[in-house]
Amino acid sequence: MDGLPTMSHGPQHLRALQRANHVRLARAELKRRIAEGELTAAEVIMASPWEADGMAISDLLMSQRRWGGTRCRKFLAMFQISEAKTVGSLTERQRLALGAQLEAH
Repeated sequence: MDGLPTMSHGPQHLRALQRANHVRLARAELKRRIAEGELTAAEVIMASPWEADGMAISDLLMSQRRWGGTRCRKFLAMFQISEAKTVGSLTERQRLALGAQLEAH
């Protein structure tokens, strides 16, 4: 890269809205796949796909069947992890611990 800003088509706010809609739809699809059992929350935590990077860990866990706020809070309290922590900000150790415990459930 030459350090110069790149010119793209359309005003910045419209590009931002388009990007936000793309991410929102991708996250909704991810949550749907988890709810239907096509994918597990442990797989998502271990793989950390781009659509889950900025997603709160509690949103991911509660997309599983039979997982509500209380169960999510108790589960994350075992690891001293905040519900607001994003999937992308988890350390490798936290990923392994959460993934292993979720697989055990």
